[in-house]
Order: sequence, then structure tokens, then C-alpha cells
Amino acid sequence: MKSGVLSYTRDYRLERFVLGTRWEDLPQEVVERGRACFLDLLGALVVGSQSQQFKVGLDMAANVFGVGDVAVLGSSGKLSVIGAAIAMGHASNAFDIDDGHNIIRAHPGTSFIGGLLAAAYHRDVSFREFLTTLVVSYEATIRYGRAVMDYYEYPHSSGTFGAFGTAAGVARLLGLSREALNNALSVADFNAPLVPGIRSVEYPSMNKDGVPFGVMIGMLAIAETLHGFTGNKNLLEGDPYRHYLDDLGENFEILKLYFKPYPCCRWAHPAIDACLWVMDKHGISYKDIDRVRIHTFDRATRLSKAIPKTTDEAQYNIAYPVAAAIVFGDFGLEQVVEENLHNPEVLNMMERVDFCVDPALDAKFPERRICRAEVVLKSGEVLESIECEPRGEPDEDIDLNWIIEKFRRLTKTTLTEQGQKAFVELVQDDGGRSMRQAIDVMNGKEYWKRPQARPDLRDQWL
Repeated sequence: MKSGVLSYTRDYRLERFVLGTRWEDLPQEVVERGRACFLDLLGALVVGSQSQQFKVGLDMAANVFGVGDVAVLGSSGKLSVIGAAIAMGHASNAFDIDDGHNIIRAHPGTSFIGGLLAAAYHRDVSFREFLTTLVVSYEATIRYGRAVMDYYEYPHSSGTFGAFGTAAGVARLLGLSREALNNALSVADFNAPLVPGIRSVEYPSMNKDGVPFGVMIGMLAIAETLHGFTGNKNLLEGDPYRHYLDDLGENFEILKLYFKPYPCCRWAHPAIDACLWVMDKHGISYKDIDRVRIHTFDRATRLSKAIPKTTDEAQYNIAYPVAAAIVFGDFGLEQVVEENLHNPEVLNMMERVDFCVDPALDAKFPERRICRAEVVLKSGEVLESIECEPRGEPDEDIDLNWIIEKFRRLTKTTLTEQGQKAFVELVQDDGGRSMRQAIDVMNGKEYWKRPQARPDLRDQWL
């Protein structure tokens, strides 16, 4: 952390942007990116609602924050506003399939979507107002993330930044004043969980990116502000970091997001694609392969290579996703759920994949994440891949059609075809449907192949 006393300047630039941005102010490409982001986050929430992490969060939120009248996507129960936000925070990052930003090395959308959906349902805002708020929250979250990375000088993760982004978006949806928003941002900044991102990679667990805790702090910052708690200043008012606000409303960080085709750590994606490229190029199957060596950047090699026992260990792993992709030709939800982690062919392949740091590739991290695969066949022939980067990067100009294809592939075991169609149509709809109506439609039982979770009220310790 940088030493010395910071000087601050309060000019309310961020507050004016958060509260004053209108749908009509947004460039068309930003509106379309907002739609794509929303559908991508809905996909993460849908599959996340099938996770043990969501069940834990749903039960905890119901018992600690109480039942209420706010819907939780993927659940047949309703909770308080804060409870619903936290429950959805447990779902949104459960399978690590949500958007990311290369410079802050985190997942901005998942870090605030739970709070925005809960507040939008509570206030029954229009779809356009919700989508505008979604864009605003991305801009606040990413800029705050860059300031945090500068100030603390070590990698934090999504929950840290999401406390700030949640407070920004929820304050707008609830109609807070400029001064109240400024106070809530101060409280969220000061109390944000300082999630140690590298530890989440090296020791996988439900802790992951700290998303539920960031959502909780963001929501509590709003609640504290409404009840008279006062803060003082936030990092983006610090003079060394105010420049991150200079291009608000002109340069949109939401256009610099990447999107993930595989439900695992982004650092494993280029290794997966390098192996699949070799197999497709040369028409071979996993049965032809003797061993594989992955040449990659240092941070990727720090991912676990142990046999995973939980879905979290499977996601923050590099050997398992690569081996599973080699065997199945893809790495999707079916490969990461716990009941499918013990496939003998995959475990055998894991033993024959190793990883090494390529200094030239490592020098390009984090702006670029590149790897190449060296595949040795049982015949002794050695096949090499091209250098691969993760698919879905900002320079690919990902559009809504790309996200729709991903959404359908990702949710095919959870939603019916009718349900998938309904979700897509809701995101494309500019009609008069409110967010409360939209969420109630998406929660329709006829759209779900699997039962929706209900909160278990058991009053564990309170």
C-alpha cells in the first residue's frame, strides 16, 4: 500500500454521471453491449442457481436477513432486498463463467448484478432504467478497481470492486441524492473486502472472488447511509486517482470486457484452445495422445493441478480443464459439476499434461494471456499449436449473437428451449415490461428443467 497522506478533491463528477446518465445519452454500441452483458450475467445466474454455493447463500440470506417480497432468480422463495442481493451474489460467480476486465484482473458484472436485480425488483423500475444503471455500475466498478490496484499495489479481486459498484447502482435505482450517493460510496470504499485474488487461485474454495461479500458491503453501505451513518471521501476522490474519471461518459470501459466460453479460470482458456486446435487441425482423438506440454505465463502455472474434489477446485485448476477438454472436445457445465469429476479417462489424461513458464509469453501478461501446446502422440510424432489467446477478448467485438449462442450452450441442461427463448426475448425487449414483471417471467416454473431452490429456514445461530 502506498504510504503518505492522500489529498482529496470532491467535485461530484462520478455522482453526476451515476445519477444523471440517461438511456438517451448512451451510444448505441454501449446499449447493445449492455444487453449482451445482461444476458451473459443471466446465464451465469441460471447455472449458478444449481450450485451448492447458491443453496448455501440462499439459506444464509433467508435466516440472517429475512424473507420478504423480492424475487431471487432461480429460487421459488422471496427474500428481503439485502437478502435477495446476497443470495444472487452467491450464484452469479458460482461457475466462473461471467465477464472480466483484463486490467483489473477481475469480474465486474458478477460483482454487482445481485444488488442491481434486487433493487430493480424492489423499486419495479423499467427495463431501460435497469440497463442504464447496469452500464453506470460497470463504469464505476472498473474505474474504482483501477484506483484500488494502484493504491494497494497488489491484486485484489471482484468482491473488492463490487462493493463500490453495487453501492453506485443501487443508489441510483433507489433515487438517492448526490450527497447520499457520495456518502454511500465512501462507506463502501472504506469497508470493501480486500479480497486476495492470488490466494483464491492457489487455494480454491467457495471464497473465490469474494463476490457475495462485496455485494453485502455495497448493500449495507446504502442501508447505513439511509440510517444516518456517515463516511468521508472515497479513493476516486484522491488526487492521484481522479484521472480515472476524466473520460466518464466518453470512453466506456464496458466495451473493453472479455467474455468466457468455458466455466473455469480465464488463465486456463488459452491452454484448452491450444490443445483443441491441435486435435482439430490433425484429426486426432485423446486416445492418440501420449503426453502434452503447455507453454504459458507464470500466473497460469500457479493454478492447481491436483485432482479436484469440488466444483470450485475444478474451476481454479489448469490440469483438470485441459484434460477434460482433450477427452470431451469441450469444457462445459457438464464437466465441472461435482458428480462428473471422477471420469477415469480425464484423470488419466491429467497425469500426462505438464506446464512450464515461457518467459516471452509471461512478459506479455496481464494485457495478453498467451500459450501454446506441444502434443506428443503415442506414435512419437510431436505436434505444436499456434499461440492461442482466450476467446471472447475485447478486440473480437463480441456482439449479442455471440452471447446468445453461449447462453444456449451453457443453460441447455437447466432451462427448456422455451425458457431460453423467453430470456433472450426479454433482453431484446424495449417495450413497457418492468423489471419486476421480467424477473417473475424468468422465474416461471415452466421454463426450468430442474427444480428451483427454496430457502431453508432453520435459524442456525441467531
